[in-house]
Amino acid sequence: MKRMGKVYRKTTETEVSVEITLNGRGRGEITTTIPFLDHMLDLFAKHGLFDLTVKSKGDTAIDDHHLVEDIGICLGEAIKEALGDKKGIERYGSAVVPMDESLCSVAVDISGRPYLIYNADFGNKKIRDFDPALLREFFKSFSDHSGITLHINLIYGKNNHHIAEAIFKTFARAIREASSLHDRIKGVLSTKGSL
Repeated sequence: MKRMGKVYRKTTETEVSVEITLNGRGRGEITTTIPFLDHMLDLFAKHGLFDLTVKSKGDTAIDDHHLVEDIGICLGEAIKEALGDKKGIERYGSAVVPMDESLCSVAVDISGRPYLIYNADFGNKKIRDFDPALLREFFKSFSDHSGITLHINLIYGKNNHHIAEAIFKTFARAIREASSLHDRIKGVLSTKGSL
């Protein structure tokens, strides 16, 4: 079972294509036109063991906001599609990952109920040309469109690049765990019988 999702979204502001295979090998083919986001999504693919292709363009001459948000929307929808009926998945996943002086905790519930808790303070400093405040918008869009409850908590960190890497690596590992199939789970892991 491949467990793949593919989403294409075109608006007056952006054009985004995302393909993901949950049972992948950690291969990323990422070209968003935002180099730092390319790096973060490549980390997500590698540490989640997902095969991920993202191609996008948008009105980044104005600001990166629309494109970052729409990539989050498309990644959320692609993962939702790849999960299908969610039968046999672990449902919950969590990870704690260090990146040098930074440490991050992420917990997820593939519940069908989107919710984001995001505790990561980057201050007012950019990472080269990228505004890390946009990462909250990315994860909010992802949560809303995947139906996943997502808790991201930076425990500590000083270097903004390291903080962002810790977040994406931890996010990847938590999603990988939650989306993994378990042969003892029959149907969905819920007393309600649906997720």
